[in-house]
Amino acid sequence: MKVVYLGLGSNVGDSEALLQSALDQLNGPDLKLLRVSSLYETEPIGLREQRWFLNLVAEFQTELFPKQLLLRIEKVERDLGRKRTVRNGPRTIDIDILLYGNSVVKTDGLEIPHPRFRERRFTLAPLAELKPELRDPVTRKSMTEMLAVLKDQAIRKKT
Repeated sequence: MKVVYLGLGSNVGDSEALLQSALDQLNGPDLKLLRVSSLYETEPIGLREQRWFLNLVAEFQTELFPKQLLLRIEKVERDLGRKRTVRNGPRTIDIDILLYGNSVVKTDGLEIPHPRFRERRFTLAPLAELKPELRDPVTRKSMTEMLAVLKDQAIRKKT
């Protein structure tokens, strides 16, 4: 069993309900939900003329291999109406594999750790909330250390 961290985001429709639905659909015997961070409201990156996102990070325990996990995630995204039209554009749901144990994976269509998670406050803040001492398997830096050096990117914990 591996501990994995998934980043979830939404800015179309009822984002809170979509995030909860995604968590419910992901949770199962082979992908057990352990903990969920707070919700964070985050400024869009790239395409700025869109609603702010709601983001969270969820900690799961799984026996799925990385590619199996990716296929499961893609099915949940499709089921919740995800359409990939505009890069960094609005979406009903976006689910990324941020970390998969201490594994480093690079294949066509899958890179773990997520290639941009270190640059994104909306992934590092919830990761640091869940497990501040967790270390990136590539840089060996903790979530707290990486978060401390990020500038800009507006984010606020939803109350």
